[in-house]
Amino acid sequence: MQQHSTKHAFASGSQVLMAQLASIPTPDVASTSQQPFDDLADNVERGYVVMPTTPKAALPPADLVFSPTKTNPTIHSGLSRFATQSVHLRECFAEFLGTFVMIVFGMGVNNQVTNSQDANGTWLSINMCWGIGVLIGVYCSEGISGANLNSAVTLAHCVYGRLPWWKAPGYILSQLLGAFCGAFVIYVMQYQNLNVIDPNRETTQSSFSTYPSDQISNYTAFYTEFIGTAMLVLSIYAITDKRNRSAGPVGSPFAFCLMIMGLGMAFGMNTGYAVNPARDFGPRLFTFCAGWGSKVFTTRNYYFWIPIVADSMGGVCGAGLYRLLVEIHHPQMETPLL
Repeated sequence: MQQHSTKHAFASGSQVLMAQLASIPTPDVASTSQQPFDDLADNVERGYVVMPTTPKAALPPADLVFSPTKTNPTIHSGLSRFATQSVHLRECFAEFLGTFVMIVFGMGVNNQVTNSQDANGTWLSINMCWGIGVLIGVYCSEGISGANLNSAVTLAHCVYGRLPWWKAPGYILSQLLGAFCGAFVIYVMQYQNLNVIDPNRETTQSSFSTYPSDQISNYTAFYTEFIGTAMLVLSIYAITDKRNRSAGPVGSPFAFCLMIMGLGMAFGMNTGYAVNPARDFGPRLFTFCAGWGSKVFTTRNYYFWIPIVADSMGGVCGAGLYRLLVEIHHPQMETPLL
């Protein structure tokens, strides 16, 4: 009798529980409206490094305030009031910062080695420090803009459809400004040394922008910059190819660091390996403004245009070579049936 009563009570309780569960409304996924993107061109965070795309509509509003708790003590700072909702502007900020950091490291080691007459560094330390500068610059920007940090890379991405053409001016201008400001920071740091070593600003401009060696003609310099930049952009496309041996979002910055070091060791003798129009022209423009004068443009039969044209052409050709011989031959991905 007691066993029968227990079974009856259990059955009654189960019926009540099932009735309560049935009364809970289920979300209607099909009827949930998606938030519209502000514009179709900015609907995702773009980047050539292997990073998941983030819809702009999924990002939290800039003025969102998180209440501090014991588990989350972070308090809303006043700086967030200046946060931009424009995806492209965020990308430009990231390109500026990444290029700025890269140039601060690079110009810093150039000036330290040159101004100390190799007492505080060597050619090896120059290559290593430039690689580290690229490493930190990529960490500053790859998840936001793809860490181009190089006008030749930006141009190649536009040519092969990895970046919309309308974004190129903003990226390139940000890179030039970042390089200009990075050169300014190092100039202030080295100002007293420069006044002793080169008070008339006649010989130290090569610590900021690149110039060919005395025995190298402009033809050879053009060829050197073309090949160096082609190898740089080809390497970027290989490192970031998801269908090949991709380094991934963690390994990519270190691969870029080693690649820059290798470029300097292999191609630096003839021209100082600009391999980046923004890296060369931004500091060159600064030296023009800071007292070195027009010779920064006129030296060696107006050499200044070679790192711009040769690097831009080399980047497009290097990316195209990788795509022609490797990328376009990947097997087609099968689309799963729904």
